[in-house]
Amino acid sequence: MTTTAIVAAVAVMFGLIGVTTIITEVSKRWFAFREKKLELMADKTAEKAAQYAAHVERLEDRMRVLERIATDKGVDVAQQIANLRDEPKLAGPKEELN
Repeated sequence: MTTTAIVAAVAVMFGLIGVTTIITEVSKRWFAFREKKLELMADKTAEKAAQYAAHVERLEDRMRVLERIATDKGVDVAQQIANLRDEPKLAGPKEELN
């Protein structure tokens, strides 16, 4: 092998090492970025889940109050519902025009 061929082979080898190093660093940064993005999404999802849980808890509290009202005054509520069923329906806008 000539000196020129040896120098060229060494240059190619160092070039490959350099490209490999660059690709490795870019990959590390990309994976770190993706990991950070996933962490932020997980935090946001956890926060949203906590908000939904609080909302469901408020709705359940309201439902308990409604159930208490319905059971405490069950007979009155049943009578009021029956009275609403028996009332004649009001004429709608189309029926008023005729």
